[in-house]
Amino acid sequence: MKRFYGEIALVITAIIWGSGFVASAISLEYYSPYQNMAIRFLVGGIILSLLFYKKLKLLKKNILLKGIILGSILYIAFALQTAGLQYTTPSNNAFLTAVNVVIVPFIGFMFYKKRLDKFELIGAILAIAGVGFLSLTFPFEMNYGDLLSLFCAFAFAFHIFYTAKYVKNEDPILLTLVQLVTAAVISIIVVLFRGEIKMSMETDALMPVLYLGIFSTTIAFLLQTSAQKFISETKAAIILSTESLFGMIFSVFILNEMITNKMVSGAIFILLAIIISETKLSFVKRNKTLREKHNG
Repeated sequence: MKRFYGEIALVITAIIWGSGFVASAISLEYYSPYQNMAIRFLVGGIILSLLFYKKLKLLKKNILLKGIILGSILYIAFALQTAGLQYTTPSNNAFLTAVNVVIVPFIGFMFYKKRLDKFELIGAILAIAGVGFLSLTFPFEMNYGDLLSLFCAFAFAFHIFYTAKYVKNEDPILLTLVQLVTAAVISIIVVLFRGEIKMSMETDALMPVLYLGIFSTTIAFLLQTSAQKFISETKAAIILSTESLFGMIFSVFILNEMITNKMVSGAIFILLAIIISETKLSFVKRNKTLREKHNG
């Protein structure tokens, strides 16, 4: 039952992140990408600190260290994604970032000799194929921005992997709080270093970035961290890859984008990825066993 709740939490996270594409597009009209990151992480850190301040007395050295590691990786991932966007297209950036879904299982295999689950691996490959259909335009050519986006995928893969590893024995709320505060501190230092101190206080500017701070950061990362206590990192990455699918859906309904055959193909691949990783095709084996019994 906990696994089921974890899966639902990750789907909600993907929906929130999918809706965040629209909010990000609007907020970037008013704020630089680095200001955007600083605001959303700061909002997340403040909200969690206010809501769960009583838990701060339970903060220990090990959870502080793990949270700082996760927060640093998280900031690096966002910074690479942001930098990559300056040199490549949003579609290439989205696809290459989503490559993390294939990288995650190999991190466990290479660094911790964790056995590769063939169904999760097939699911991961199908998921990335689906994201490719949703995001890519052809011909696809690699440039400097694409390389940064690929590094971003590695960073997000490590974030997903170590979130699963650390949250097994730690409080997910404290772990999320520390990592968001860490990312906020790094963000503010970068903004000050870049001299981007002036920020718009218009309502039209604040609303989308506050949405990102409250929903796409505070709620989404809290849900992700809590969910990964009960779900394998590869399965979590596959479910989170549906962010692209939900981003497409929100773009169709809010930005009036046209539905194409490519979009439908992408959606089918992603749904197949989830079905295979979730069921491990047990229903096929069951039917085969029933047929053998019937024929026997």
